[in-house]
Order: sequence, then C-alpha cells, then structure tokens
Amino acid sequence: MTQNMGSLDRMVRLVIGLVLLVAPLLNLPATWSIAWLAYASMGVGAILTVTAVIGVCPLYSALGIRT
Repeated sequence: MTQNMGSLDRMVRLVIGLVLLVAPLLNLPATWSIAWLAYASMGVGAILTVTAVIGVCPLYSALGIRT
C-alpha cells in the first residue's frame, strides 16, 4: 500500500492516539473509570497510533483522499 497521509496528519493522529491510549491507564479524567469507555478509548487510540506509524489510513483509501 502506498502512504496516503501527510506528515501533519500523522503527527496529529499519533499525539491524539497516544493520549487516548494512556489516559484510561492513568484514569485522567475520572470518566475513564467506566470500563467500556476506557476500552473503547484505548481501541480508538491504538487504531490512530498504528495508522500514524504506517502512514496508511484504510478509510482515506476507500474515499480516495490523500493528505
């Protein structure tokens, strides 16, 4: 697959993804004490982090978007 994400897009996704992965582990804010919300946050964070690292977003590919 060819990369379809620009460097700014990748950087923003990486930062947001890491925050969503770490926040439930630190319980910051206390909203993450709800188990399903913490797991959902970590799942979304993992997806954002992986797409930022590899530089390919499947949704962008499906929609024909390149940043």
